[in-house]
Formats: sequence, structure tokens, C-alpha cells
Amino acid sequence: MCIRHPSSAGLTRGSPDGRVQPGHDGQVQVKATADPLVLERLEKRFGDHRAVAGIDLAVAPGEFVTLLGPSGCGKTTTLNMIAGFLEPSAGSILMNGEPVEGLPPFRRNVGLVFQDYALFPNMTVAENVAFGLRMRKVDRAEIGRRVAAMVDLVKLSGMENRRPQSLSGGQRQRVALARALVIQPQILLLDEPLSNLDLKLREEMRSEISQLQRRLRIPTVFVTHDQDEALTMSDRIVVMNNGSIEQAGSPADIYERPRSRFVAEFVGMINLLNGSVIGQAGGDGLVQVETPVGTLAATADTPVSGAVSVVFRPERVRLASAAAGEGPNSFRARVTGAVYLGSRRSVRVVTETNIEILIDRPNNGADGEPIPGTEMTVSIRPEDCRVLAS
Repeated sequence: MCIRHPSSAGLTRGSPDGRVQPGHDGQVQVKATADPLVLERLEKRFGDHRAVAGIDLAVAPGEFVTLLGPSGCGKTTTLNMIAGFLEPSAGSILMNGEPVEGLPPFRRNVGLVFQDYALFPNMTVAENVAFGLRMRKVDRAEIGRRVAAMVDLVKLSGMENRRPQSLSGGQRQRVALARALVIQPQILLLDEPLSNLDLKLREEMRSEISQLQRRLRIPTVFVTHDQDEALTMSDRIVVMNNGSIEQAGSPADIYERPRSRFVAEFVGMINLLNGSVIGQAGGDGLVQVETPVGTLAATADTPVSGAVSVVFRPERVRLASAAAGEGPNSFRARVTGAVYLGSRRSVRVVTETNIEILIDRPNNGADGEPIPGTEMTVSIRPEDCRVLAS
């Protein structure tokens, strides 16, 4: 049996593996058992505003997918439609091949962890974890067995009789995770669950959630605006902007090979130069771009011409003494400031044409902090410069 979708545009997903294929008439066909979650042309309108603008997305078995983007981009609205708290204005949501539009949240068998955890303050840890099972009228003995196993899995053994107000932030988050997972959901949905934790605890919980998800192999959709969370936890990142998907890919794809200025500027720090293509620069997709700092050889993933942008990451910029001279993809600049950041130093330089460049240098103990006013040579490898259409 195949579920046929009205579009041949395809679905945004990870590496192709045959689960989503065009039919003989060019229409996309999805096998009913192929993916735990499929969104097809999903749209949500609030009056004249399109909060989600017709997105396509498939989540593979065991995959950890992060919806990343600024506030108002549509990521939480998308999550709420998957959960059943909002009904789509158009499009479809399939879970294991079955449409779920119109089903209430408790009929969708999804596990939910909210930003504020939403624990019941009058219930103990064990009672909070058991809540979803009681609502599903699971046998009492089975509830006891599953709660005990889940409490042990999230490292809360011995705290079963404590109430949420006596727990730390990290412990409350573990209770919320246990409550979401104990019902054995088809999909786990996480809505910015780390945002209320301090930095050190947030980093610890990133690792714990990732390890737990990979151990259980439960397909997960995680919503965040934090780039570090997305890069460190995800199998695949879906960058959203104005209700649409800007780019979807592995963390390395998103960071190393952004396909738009929005993605390049939103994910990590970036240097961006406006320029114009003036010719080819050899093989491997290299082109020559005239920029305010001179002619740069840069990598173009697709054919480009005319006005473009050249982007490169601060950690890929090399800084040497002015005596080193200038070679290909290099230019002179003057140090304007340096910030000590422990494991690294952030250096700012300005070129003769008044273009500011940000440089990240590892703190290896060998080099001192550059002195403001010092003339230096800046260079970037062509493979580290990427060309984006303006």
C-alpha cells in the first residue's frame, strides 16, 4: 500500500534510502511503514499571517531532527501541529503512514517535554512519571514495572517519593523526560527543554539526552534557537525562517556548506564580503570574485555569476606578520582589538578599505595576544571561502 501525495516536490529528509521515491507519474509516494513522521505541505495560518508556509519533512526511524531558527520562524508552531495542539490550515501529518490531523494529542502517542517541564507539583516523581500510563488505563502492576525501569534509566532511583519543588532543574528535566518516554511513544517532541538551565548543566543535559535518545532509538523532533544545541545533538538540522525551510542537512552540512546568507549568518559567526564573479579560478568549482579586500578564489557549489557574497568562518582565517608578505587569497589588515576567551582568542582586524574581519585563534599558549595597531597579513584558503548568490 502506498500513500500518494499531490506534489512531486519531494520531502526534506536525510540521505536518500529509497523510502521516498517518485511514482511513475512523477508524484511522490511514501510507503506506509517507511517513516515514523512525514509532514507534507504543512501550513498554518493565523488570519492573514502564514506562520508555517507549506513545509515538507520526513523523520526517519531513530533520527534526531532539530528545528532551528529565530523566534517567530514557525518551529514551535510546527511542533504544536505535530503534537495535536494546533490543527493545520493545509497539508498533512502522517505517523507511521497514518494521517493524524483531527486526532487529539492523547490519541497520537507522542511524548512531550516542554520548556517549563509542566510537572504536577502535588505529585511525587513516581506519580508524575506514571501519569500518562494511568490516563491510558495501563494495569497497575505494569505501571509499577515501567515507572521503576524509567526512573532508573534517567538516573533518579531513590527519588521516587520526592516532589518537583525539592528537585534541581536537571532532576526536574529528567522527570519530564521519563514521563514522556514511559508511554513508549512513536515520536518524542522536545520544545526548548534546556533553556531554563544554567550553562554547565545545559551542556551536561545535552549529552544525557543525546545518549538516551540514541540508546532508545526513538525518532525525535527537537525545537531550539540555540545553535550549539543543534550542532552537538542532531543527526539532522532543519533551519527555518519566516515559516519556511531554508536548509536541511547534517550539522556539518549546515555549518560548513550554508546555502543562503540567512543560514550562513544565523548558524555560527561568519565573515561576509559582497562581490562580483569575474571568472573561473581552476577546477573543483572555484571562481574568482572581486571583493572590497581584493580578488579572492572561492568555492561555488552551483554555477554563479554577477553579484554574489563570499562567506568564511573566523576560525578558518589565518593571521601572520606583515613580513610574511601577501600571496593568493591574502591581504593586509591592522589589528583593532583582541578578546581573551580562555580556550581561544577573538581578534578583530580592519583592512585598508575599512572592512572588518573577525578571526578566531586557538589558545595554544605559543602566541601572545595580537597588539592593537599591528599590521598583519590575513589569508583564507579558497576551499574555506564559499560563494552564495546575493
